[in-house]
Amino acid sequence: MFKPKYQITDKLLNQIKQINKLVIELNQRRFPDVVLVELEKNAREISSFASTSIEGNPLPLTEVKKILKSKPKYIRDSEKEVINYNKALISLNKKLRLKDSKLTLNLILNIQRQVTQDLLPISQFGYFRKHPVIIRDPKTGKTIFLPPDYKDVNKLMAELVGFLQINKRTIDPLIIAGIFHKQMVIIHPFMDGNGRTTRLATKLLLAELGLNTFNLFSFENYYNKNVTKYFKFVGEQGSYYDLVNKIDFTQWLEYFCEGIIDELLRIQKLLPKVSINPQTELKSHHKKILKFIDKNNFITDKDYSKLVKRAKATRALDFQKLISLGLIDRKGKGKSTYYILKEIKE
Repeated sequence: MFKPKYQITDKLLNQIKQINKLVIELNQRRFPDVVLVELEKNAREISSFASTSIEGNPLPLTEVKKILKSKPKYIRDSEKEVINYNKALISLNKKLRLKDSKLTLNLILNIQRQVTQDLLPISQFGYFRKHPVIIRDPKTGKTIFLPPDYKDVNKLMAELVGFLQINKRTIDPLIIAGIFHKQMVIIHPFMDGNGRTTRLATKLLLAELGLNTFNLFSFENYYNKNVTKYFKFVGEQGSYYDLVNKIDFTQWLEYFCEGIIDELLRIQKLLPKVSINPQTELKSHHKKILKFIDKNNFITDKDYSKLVKRAKATRALDFQKLISLGLIDRKGKGKSTYYILKEIKE
């Protein structure tokens, strides 16, 4: 039976309170569907970049965005990793919308299958490992951690998922998700794709447990800012069997919550200023602008004049309102002026 050791420190308690407050505020925000699709796409781009970058993928964010937009036919492994991760995010988001997101062993196996598809031998994706593995320091090459024997992986993973199901109503969701994240990294259940699978499963678990910012949220981004620090907190040094009864999750949980706070604050700053009140409410004509841009990539005043019966000065105010709300950007000058959806940047 898996019984993790941890303490609810004052720091951790305050972090949990802050996260819950931020999540409530974010979940109360409402966006037009067109804008929401753009926000979700941006979050997937950042997540796909950050999570694969943590594992050593050299592609910069600008290149990741190009790949996900153009979907090239002939791709390198580094590009395939990014595309796979993005597809897995889309698939998991769909499960959340259909309320089919219960984290099971089969779902974990399926996530790993998605992120490693066409990158590993068939016998290694979608299956727990059947061989021993060694974790080495990437800089020195020295062995730093010996995960549990492959013969124990099935049992340990079943105990971990059982821990989630038994305690999800009695332990705070953040504690549950944080413990899951670190323990799965320790078990190292796959030959490859462990980190990417763990981060996706944790993300899904947070949403399943009520922290439903999944479609806008990219906590992988925080870990990628300081990969050395992430590995220091999430990993262990030594042999699993020597450490198993000594591992304390407290410091990791504080770091885990710190990362979520950092990401939620980043999102809060970047999100458009749309909310439901008379000053910011979008009317049908505003939504027509957004829909037209979504279909055609841009809109001009001439285009807009064909969609609505509004005076030129009034149309200018319509565009200005969407600009002030952070939904669109103005490009060009004079008669060459056109408008596009605002791209969210780091």
